[in-house]
Amino acid sequence: MMKSKKENIAEYILYLWQMEDYLRAFPQNADATPELHELNEMMHREGIMNGGHLALANNALNELEELHAQLLDEDAMYRASIIRLQPSLNLLKAKTDRPTMSDLEACFTLLYQIMLLHLQKRPVSPETASVQQQATKVLRFLSNAYIR
Repeated sequence: MMKSKKENIAEYILYLWQMEDYLRAFPQNADATPELHELNEMMHREGIMNGGHLALANNALNELEELHAQLLDEDAMYRASIIRLQPSLNLLKAKTDRPTMSDLEACFTLLYQIMLLHLQKRPVSPETASVQQQATKVLRFLSNAYIR
């Protein structure tokens, strides 16, 4: 069942990323449900079967980027939470093939990678778990602000 952008935009983005990976790994299942079929068709139309993200996911992330920029200017507590998270995000970005990705995309990448570790039943270090909690709080705050 498709996650709703209006209910939780962060979960919506992560869900789309997960479905993209699923369809890349198991193209034979693309017609298993109408939703998978539709997402598979979109991925083909957008030319992202080998990598990248659906316009739906990118557009949702862009909406959050705008809200993020606004909150950095207006909300001192939000700004402080990003400042605390910044060193970890910079380390993560440096380890990727896209070191110039935005802080929000780095948060999503972190959470997505941790989700994959859990699915593979691989351990998550206490340091990573701590950063995960911080990133989750930031994205939860943004998602709630998006709803308002």
